[in-house]
Amino acid sequence: MSILAIHPGAYYHIESLENERYAHFFDKLVRPEELENVLLEDYNVVVVPCRTPANRIIPYKKQLLAYLEQGGTVIATGESHSELWLPKIKFTTQSTNFWWWLDKDETLGVNITKPEHSLFQYIDEKALTWHLHGWFKVPKGAEILAVNAEGKPILYIDEVTTKGKMIITSLDPFFHHGSHFMPSTTQFLDGFLPWMRKELDKI
Repeated sequence: MSILAIHPGAYYHIESLENERYAHFFDKLVRPEELENVLLEDYNVVVVPCRTPANRIIPYKKQLLAYLEQGGTVIATGESHSELWLPKIKFTTQSTNFWWWLDKDETLGVNITKPEHSLFQYIDEKALTWHLHGWFKVPKGAEILAVNAEGKPILYIDEVTTKGKMIITSLDPFFHHGSHFMPSTTQFLDGFLPWMRKELDKI
């Protein structure tokens, strides 16, 4: 398993991608502008972390599509406007309640829809729960893994749009872990990245 991560260079990307806690999960880090010089087919997975500016990825959307059509896997996390540079993504924003947890009677309402999926041997519902930015209308046949309180998808795997695999979420764990804000995001990455490394090529 060989994994390439896009590294836009913000402080939270440096913390999440370069520091020793997670650096060993990535075989190569590249700036978005370096993509044109990278043979994506050399990698099993391409990770685009939270808050990667879309204008820095859009010039390479054809390259990413070609990679997907060759059977590659792209993981795109939240607030990177993946709908602008990946195919068939339909995203709807929702109001973000950053402070719901201050009310003991409040719940964010995130639900795991496929507890039998291998990912959930590594993370639980708590690791998916910090706040929400929006949801997706997923293509027919895509595998929905988690939803918001209204039952709208926030994490899914699409193996129907291309010959490859897209793992799409509106959650933004790299940003919050790298900002040292929201412990659940660290729990998410503590499980998601080992799953990516050990299990992704099995599904």
